[in-house]
Amino acid sequence: MNCADFPRVMTSVAEKRSLPEVLDSIVNGIAACSKVACARIWLLGAGDLCATCRMRTECPDQTRCLHLVASAANSADDQVFSIVDAKFRRLPVGIRRIGKIAESGQPLVEANLTGGEEWLIDGEWVRNEKVSTFAGHPLIFHGEILGVLAILDREAFTAVDLDWLRIFANHAAVSIANARAFEEIAYLKERLQEENNYLREEVTTALGFGELIGESAALRHVLRQIELVAESDATVLITGESGTGKELIARALHQRGTRRDRALIKVNCGAVPETLFESEFFGHVKGAFTGALRDKPGRFEMADGGTLFLDEIGEVPLALQAKLLRVLQEQEIERVGDTRSRKLNVRVITATNRNLKAEVEAGRFREDLFYRLSVFPIEVPPLRDRREDIPRLAEHFIRSSARRLNSRRSPRLTAPVARQLAAYDWPGNVRELQNAVERAVILAHGGPLEFDMLASPKTPPPSHPAAGPSPILTRAELKERERESIVAALAQSRGKIHGPNGAAALLGMKPTTLASKIEVLGIARKPSTTPAPDSLEATTGKVVR
Repeated sequence: MNCADFPRVMTSVAEKRSLPEVLDSIVNGIAACSKVACARIWLLGAGDLCATCRMRTECPDQTRCLHLVASAANSADDQVFSIVDAKFRRLPVGIRRIGKIAESGQPLVEANLTGGEEWLIDGEWVRNEKVSTFAGHPLIFHGEILGVLAILDREAFTAVDLDWLRIFANHAAVSIANARAFEEIAYLKERLQEENNYLREEVTTALGFGELIGESAALRHVLRQIELVAESDATVLITGESGTGKELIARALHQRGTRRDRALIKVNCGAVPETLFESEFFGHVKGAFTGALRDKPGRFEMADGGTLFLDEIGEVPLALQAKLLRVLQEQEIERVGDTRSRKLNVRVITATNRNLKAEVEAGRFREDLFYRLSVFPIEVPPLRDRREDIPRLAEHFIRSSARRLNSRRSPRLTAPVARQLAAYDWPGNVRELQNAVERAVILAHGGPLEFDMLASPKTPPPSHPAAGPSPILTRAELKERERESIVAALAQSRGKIHGPNGAAALLGMKPTTLASKIEVLGIARKPSTTPAPDSLEATTGKVVR
């Protein structure tokens, strides 16, 4: 091998921190040595190219193999040995010389090469370059085989060359392990930062209630279900009308479970653009697509060890549902643009106001994913089915609204008004009640509470003639219908999103969800030219005076 410059190369390798830099320093340093024709590194990894791999027929289990991660050639035809164009980017453990070194953990030297050896990748190149020796050494760190360092040399190896190869391979294994440790530290630091940012957002946008309030039979039934399943890791599907408090049920499941000390990460599937679903769920690596300026963990990684709450699960595109099912089954994700799989330990809770069984029958939701998500279904009753809880909920919202609005005195809920509240059907459920109470507290100014919707006579639903089967709409048609509905609601509410008469209440969805959909669909929201004194600003929730 004749390389007196090995000490300088080892020093250069030790100074590197990222894994790609370490690997490039190793192979380029060796390839710069006199008489070395080529240097390569394979590292052990999961099987990821099995469908197109040339070695598939020889691979014993197709789960773990050697990945070519670095290559350098001291040749005029060095492109032959580049990683991108490599004919054998993956090698099974135990197959050919490289695979046998990884299996046995022992170095191997083959002398007097002719180019006709069947185990050589490119015998013609070996003959043209007058290569005479193959030498391979396992990369071992703390007894674990990380991969193989292989060299093709134009001269025979001496005992001194073998000693240098052993020393260099051991040094390289330490540098590779250190680089991976630095990557893991950077990843954990990044994930912690993402979790902190997420939790700060959650605190800022938290709902005005933090506990399940009420004593109705319907609510007690839900609480019993929560107690039954909370301490398990079973997947829970929470169903119910919009505004019934499905997110609150998810929080209760997390807080009463064994993962209460870890994060509860929330994803509103209805607010994620279709093109960004995979990145939002699984994360991406730097350069995976335009705008990916750095590595970013997805929500599954942020929830590792904790709970992931997928709200509006029925909005997940059909194409992504297969990937989501695999993650739920394997507890393993792969970032967009990455080839490395990451094991996870996540409990998944989902929620929807759709009839997922009907979605399955219509072909818009995978049946196998539905059964995987609904291991333990919990149906949250609408507020009209637990009317006895309405006065207590109203009193709670009155106190919390008064605190947020810095009112000196909390308005009193009289018995006649409480009976009126309990008699109202509340089509927007708990969310509508909360918004109505906040509006009434703002208008009260220390006086009696008044709820304008209670004075409005109920309009009977329009009668429609019996219709035939509903037409089947494409996803593009569904989006256009949704856009038309949102535009109509904004026009009726004069551009107001929040509040009992806002567009969100008219559409029966969360204001935050509506705001996201407005942005995704590119809808221009024209503000009212004569805003009501009690209207709420869409993004901050402050009173517009």
